[in-house]
Amino acid sequence: MTTVMLVHGAWHRPTCWAKLETELHALGYDTRSPALPSSGEHPTAGVHEDAAVLATELASIEEPVVLLGHSYAGIPITEAAAGAGTVERLIYLAAYMPDKGQSMYTLHGIPDPEDMSGLFPLISEPRTSLYGDLADAEAEQVMSELVQQTVRSFAEKVHVAAWQDIPSTYIVTEQDKAIPPALQEKMAAQATEIRRIASAHSPFLSQPRQLAALIDKIARSA
Repeated sequence: MTTVMLVHGAWHRPTCWAKLETELHALGYDTRSPALPSSGEHPTAGVHEDAAVLATELASIEEPVVLLGHSYAGIPITEAAAGAGTVERLIYLAAYMPDKGQSMYTLHGIPDPEDMSGLFPLISEPRTSLYGDLADAEAEQVMSELVQQTVRSFAEKVHVAAWQDIPSTYIVTEQDKAIPPALQEKMAAQATEIRRIASAHSPFLSQPRQLAALIDKIARSA
């Protein structure tokens, strides 16, 4: 039995995975969806605390793991999976894929912030940028559940890049308005393989069955 660990992106909580988890369970997978401490009502944590939470969760799983990070979560999974012997495959879903010493700021080619304390503003026009292919009612519901995110999570640099040693798949979301597909393709060039899905930034909401089938294909090839 393989466990698929799903790691949410910035401003989100694990509840965003509910639809995808249902589809993965139907395909016979166990799932885990840990909460990152850099997201919440009054968060203060950064990348390294997020990675530590994920490493602890990974250590509690005995069976093989496919570790999937969406968007921001690509950064902490890159650090957390290092040395985790159960992780058979990393999946970057429209995600940042840093090399050692890189951060979200680095990957966008912008200077590090002078002050790493405080909160990072919510992405502009989330209805369009995050949920462009969702129906209005569902998009409104999901947006009502968004939380705060720390600057530290975007500014801190990873100490290690697990994808150097663990096979990885990058799933490019071809209609993405949050992380431009061109930037995704650039990062994806580092991965063992590239897959694509015709969706906006959050296919786990708009196309959960298709995404689950794609994860199944990837897991079976691991």
